[in-house]
Amino acid sequence: MDKPQIYSYFIKNSTYIKNIYSNLKNAGQEQKLYTEFCMITHANSLLLPLKQLFPIAMKHTAFTKIHESIGGKMVPFAGFYMPVQYEGVSAEHETVRNGVGVFDVSHMGEFWVKGPQALNFVQWVTSNDASKLVDGKVQYSCFPIENGGIVDDLLVYRIDETTYLLVVNAANIDKDWEWVNKQNKMGATLYNASDEISQLAIQGPLALKAMQKLTDTPVIDMEYYTFKKLTFAGIKDVIFSTTGYTGSGGCEIYFANEDAEHIWKAVFEAGAEFGIKPIGLGARDTLRLEMGFCLYGNDIDDTTTPIEAGLGWITKFTDEKDFINKGELLRQKKDGVQRKLVGFELIDKGIPRHGYDIVDASGNKIGIVTSGTMGPSVKKAVGMGYVPTGLSKEGSEIFISVRDKALKARVVKFPFYRPN
Repeated sequence: MDKPQIYSYFIKNSTYIKNIYSNLKNAGQEQKLYTEFCMITHANSLLLPLKQLFPIAMKHTAFTKIHESIGGKMVPFAGFYMPVQYEGVSAEHETVRNGVGVFDVSHMGEFWVKGPQALNFVQWVTSNDASKLVDGKVQYSCFPIENGGIVDDLLVYRIDETTYLLVVNAANIDKDWEWVNKQNKMGATLYNASDEISQLAIQGPLALKAMQKLTDTPVIDMEYYTFKKLTFAGIKDVIFSTTGYTGSGGCEIYFANEDAEHIWKAVFEAGAEFGIKPIGLGARDTLRLEMGFCLYGNDIDDTTTPIEAGLGWITKFTDEKDFINKGELLRQKKDGVQRKLVGFELIDKGIPRHGYDIVDASGNKIGIVTSGTMGPSVKKAVGMGYVPTGLSKEGSEIFISVRDKALKARVVKFPFYRPN
């Protein structure tokens, strides 16, 4: 069987691929299908023939040559050429849980919002209450849409009272940029800096201790979801943020592309005594899933509302704040919703994957798995998905359809992983 035939075999025989193939193809999302396939197989050897099947132009980050030189297995992801793994997803996952690892997340988007109308704009386009932010604070939020869905989830940084930084998902940069400009009726100054900024996520319980070696500004005791502008590895005005997508602590740092190689080298020299390693996007996914963190495009999208997704805590209904679709979301909060995003763990042996059906005891389809994996830290098969509200309570019994078998699962509270 030659390599293109191997891909065709997966299309025809993999339940995971079959469950999502037709919808993705009809929507013209071959890029996502291809990425999903690469993430599942980690088949670096298949990339050349698959690229020929899907001739997609990919962007590179400032670290691409470094990833290739140290053996990163590179795949298309959100339009970028990114490392999915180095030594293996499980090993990299545990490096972050127990030590310190470095992710290249330079594919993320960054929008500056400036001027006297900056806060009014952020309040209108995001669901959280940005008026509660002070300089040096970060807020998780989302862009709600008129139909109740979510344009994207994002981070909001308050630099000062007239300057905010919005950090958005890589796959949504163009869509988000169009959206925020459409909504900018109040005349805030917007600037898309996504192609100018590199970002590293240095994650794990030893991350801050290692990075303290590169700055004279105290960072070890920084509170969660705060940031400082500081001199880092000799580079001025680096944004050093105690945020992350892993649940194991650490920081995310933002800097100009031209400083990328210098900072990469400095980070790995500083972290050498702590066993620092590069980490791919495969482990980033398993780490975030063990925490129950939503992934846009899987667990949330423009058809899911923040109330359904359990994001009511970032949807603030105050008299002083108006935002897009506030009325409908407030109604959902008061009256309830018909479905909810839940976490579950399999009782029967198997692994849930994105796209698998969720069924009831009678075999009736009641939902779909939005994310699923065998959690390297929890040593359990865990997942997320939308189910009818009546089955969303902790302990509810549901079933996951895996290769035409209904595997018993139990609804559990997030997060799946709880550090000792």
